[in-house]
Amino acid sequence: MLNNLFKLAQPMLMALPPEDAHEMALRTLELGLHATDESGDRVLHQTLFGLDFANPVGVAAGFDKDARVPDALLALGCGFSEIGTVTPRPQPGNPTPRVFRLIKERAVINRLGFNNGGHEAALRRLEARGRAGGIVGVNIGANRETDDRIADYVKGLETFNSVASYFVVNISSPNTPGLRDLQAPEALNELFGQLMQARARLAEKGEPERPIIVKIAPDIAEADIPALCDRVIAHKVDGIAVSNTTTTRPGVTGSATRQAGGLSGRPLFKRSTGMLARIFVETKGQVPLIGIGGIDSGETALSKIEAGARLIQLYTGLIYEGWGLIPRIKQRLSEACQEAGAASIAELSGARAEYWAGQPLD
Repeated sequence: MLNNLFKLAQPMLMALPPEDAHEMALRTLELGLHATDESGDRVLHQTLFGLDFANPVGVAAGFDKDARVPDALLALGCGFSEIGTVTPRPQPGNPTPRVFRLIKERAVINRLGFNNGGHEAALRRLEARGRAGGIVGVNIGANRETDDRIADYVKGLETFNSVASYFVVNISSPNTPGLRDLQAPEALNELFGQLMQARARLAEKGEPERPIIVKIAPDIAEADIPALCDRVIAHKVDGIAVSNTTTTRPGVTGSATRQAGGLSGRPLFKRSTGMLARIFVETKGQVPLIGIGGIDSGETALSKIEAGARLIQLYTGLIYEGWGLIPRIKQRLSEACQEAGAASIAELSGARAEYWAGQPLD
C-alpha cells in the first residue's frame, strides 16, 4: 500500500520545485496522511548510548529541520528520528534556488545554509510531545552571523537537553562559510572541551547527561583521520556520524557539476562508506558510528552496517524511492542476520570494514 501511494504521488512531487515538494511532504506527514509500519524484528534491536533502538534506520537531519514531524517519522517505521540542523536564532539560509535534483544520478545538490526557525520554535514543538516516547535526536549548528560558533553549539546543548534523546554536533555542512574549520584538531579540542563542560554542568544540576555525536564531512583528508579519532576518544565523544554531503562531484556530469553546495545521494555512497570504514578501523570499533550517504536500497544499507555503522540514516534515497524504502531496508537487514546466523544486527557491524577501508574514495 505504501509503495502504491508513493507511485501515485511521485510524479506530482517531482514536477514541483524541490523545496516545494519537501514542504508538501512535511505537511502530509503533519496531517497524518501516511501509512504506519509497526513491523519489528527483535534481531534489529540494539542498545547504544544508553538508548534502546528498535531498529537502526533513521531519517537524516535536514528533512525535519524545525521538529515538525518527529513522531510521524517514528510511525513510518524508523527506529529513531532527528530534527535540525537548528541554530540559536532563526535564519533564512542562502538565496534560492538552492536545491537541485540530479535525477539520472539519483542525487541532490543543496546549498540551503541552515535555514530554520531557530531554537525557540523547535523547543516548543518538542516540549509539546510530552511523553510521546521514541528516540528523537537534536542536530545543532551555529548561526551564519555569529561572534562565537562554539558558544552557539553550547547554547543548543543547554536549550534542548530536557527534550533531546541525543545531540549531533554538525560541524560539517559545506554551506556555512568556515564551519568545516571546526574539524581541525585544535578547534575540535576547544569545541569538545566546552561541550563536555556544559554537559557536566547540566548533570550537576540534576539534568540528564545526553549522548553527544559529532557529524563529519566525507572530504576530510585521509591523513587527518587519526587526529580526528584521537580527539573524539580523548574527549569521550559518544559517537561519530559519517558523513555529511560532499563538495566533490563523483560520477556527476553536465551543468550540475557547476552548482555550488553539497552533493548527496547515490554518487556519495562509495566515498562516505570508505570513510566510515576507515574511521571504524582507526577507532578499532570502539566508537559507535552512524552511516549516512547514498543509502537507497537494502543492500546499500547492509553495506554501511558491514563497513562499521551501528545505525544508519537516509534522506536523498527517500526522494527517489519513497517511504517504502524504510520497511524494505529493515527486511533486508533481518534477512542478512538470518543468513549469517547472527542474533543481533550489531554482530554484522564492521564485518567487512577492512574491505571497505581498502577501497579508493574516488
